[in-house]
Amino acid sequence: MTTAVRKKTVPLTGPRNRNRTTLVIAALAVALVVCALLAAGIGAYRIPLGDILASFAHRLGLGGHPLDRVPESVLWNVRLPRVVLALLVGGSLGCAGALMQGVFGNPLAEPAVIGVSSGGAVGAVACIVLGLDAFGNWTITAFAFATGLLTVFAVYAMSRSGGRTEVVTLILTGVAVNAFCGALIGLFLFTADTAAINQVTFWQLGSLSQATWGKVLAVLPFALVGLALAPRYARPLDLLALGERPARHLGVDVERMRLVLITLVALLTAAAVAVSGIISFVGLVVPHLLRMIAGPGHRFLLPASALGGALVLVAADLAARTLAEPAELPLGVLTALIGSPFFFWLLRRTRTKQGGWA
Repeated sequence: MTTAVRKKTVPLTGPRNRNRTTLVIAALAVALVVCALLAAGIGAYRIPLGDILASFAHRLGLGGHPLDRVPESVLWNVRLPRVVLALLVGGSLGCAGALMQGVFGNPLAEPAVIGVSSGGAVGAVACIVLGLDAFGNWTITAFAFATGLLTVFAVYAMSRSGGRTEVVTLILTGVAVNAFCGALIGLFLFTADTAAINQVTFWQLGSLSQATWGKVLAVLPFALVGLALAPRYARPLDLLALGERPARHLGVDVERMRLVLITLVALLTAAAVAVSGIISFVGLVVPHLLRMIAGPGHRFLLPASALGGALVLVAADLAARTLAEPAELPLGVLTALIGSPFFFWLLRRTRTKQGGWA
């Protein structure tokens, strides 16, 4: 399957394709700005677009005017932290998904394959069930981030042999570690009381309802580092799409690049999971959809996936808090409801075009 996929994912070049990729990125950026402004204004307390722009301009010293006390507080203390956190989490998951699919040479890969989500869940569940409170309100976030990173490095270390890491071994090790983490979560739940089980269930469903500027600042450094470094590996990833041996002959240190990119994926995903819980399918669906629209070149795919992931999550979060007002739908449930049918269609389409998986 990998060989077949690689033959179809060699990047396209030429002025026509460059124009298309530029157009797609511009459209994503415009849609993201529009969606973010809508998300800032729509909710139980509606704030007109003109007031939002006036408040922005006032804060930036560009004129405008301050809002009354209530809308100013709702906009800057409730809505904007949530919108910005959705931008960072969605962008991180989208970019991490594109990196994973490039590293594995398979458009069906996503960050959860290497155990970062399940590892983060183990840390969060352990905190909740055991009542740990070492870092106050940050305890669950800190433990989820740390255990997510540790799980990824454990998967990488266990799959490494003779100074090399084979993709198949990495995937199978990730499957085994994911199953082990699932068992650990089950054991914790077996010993938990009803209140802890409810809290664990809510965390695992994914949500941005607890967004604060503090959480934004906690994710920001990891998201900026990951999103800034990822485009530097666009050309090596394009060469890797030709196969490991050709990439080595063209000067790519495949093993070193794989370690660096898996570390970037772990940082991006662990930081996102730590503040939002488990939000699935964004890292799988967004890069593949963009690859279908404008081709597989990573110079386009990495920034476009970050923009697309941010757009999807801002829109999904807006839907989660408005579709069932005054209640709020779990964000991870919404992304899974949309992503699962798409993933099934993707499997069918890939099987039809390739004539099977073997």
